[in-house]
Amino acid sequence: MKTLRADGRRNRERIVAAAAELVGRDGARASLEEIARRAGVGSATLHRHFPSRRALLEAVFRVGVAQLCERAAAQPGEDPSAELAAWLEEVTVYTATHRGLAAALLAGPDGLSPEELCSTGMLLDVLEVLVARASSVGALHAGATAEDLMLLANAIAVATEDDPTTASRLLRLALSGIRSENRNGPPSRPGRARAPTRSRRSRSPLST
Repeated sequence: MKTLRADGRRNRERIVAAAAELVGRDGARASLEEIARRAGVGSATLHRHFPSRRALLEAVFRVGVAQLCERAAAQPGEDPSAELAAWLEEVTVYTATHRGLAAALLAGPDGLSPEELCSTGMLLDVLEVLVARASSVGALHAGATAEDLMLLANAIAVATEDDPTTASRLLRLALSGIRSENRNGPPSRPGRARAPTRSRRSRSPLST
């Protein structure tokens, strides 16, 4: 990509920021016209920077993943366990909120391959560092790997698509079960399990 002048760079940044917001709200089919209006540019300017919807979505995804990785690197905390949990929750919420973004980039005959998208590799690199820190202070079970936690985060994000509050809550519940400090916690009180309320039908991640 050729070097942009300062005004062109600002326009591009505004377009990506507006697209990220609207994709989070409306999914991968967010209106390009509304994105241009939100960014304060014309449609011609948007298409000059991003000749296709796929090009814009790819930029949104790459910027979002890069920001997640940068925040993890910039904020090393004194509690590795809390640092790991907070960052993994952020990844889960981002994935759940930006529904359909990765799927749209990977779909179709001209879609990107997982290797080209590279997001999983970038996130795993960061996650491996965080897992190593937490493991070094005995905060994780020995069998918990970065790949396990990424799979857990992705599964929760898929199951709670467009519901970041539930995604966050479920991840916290799941993580409370893998922290070694809880391994020898008090047993649950005996008693008959209460049947779940079926006031509404649970949605399968595969349902349309």
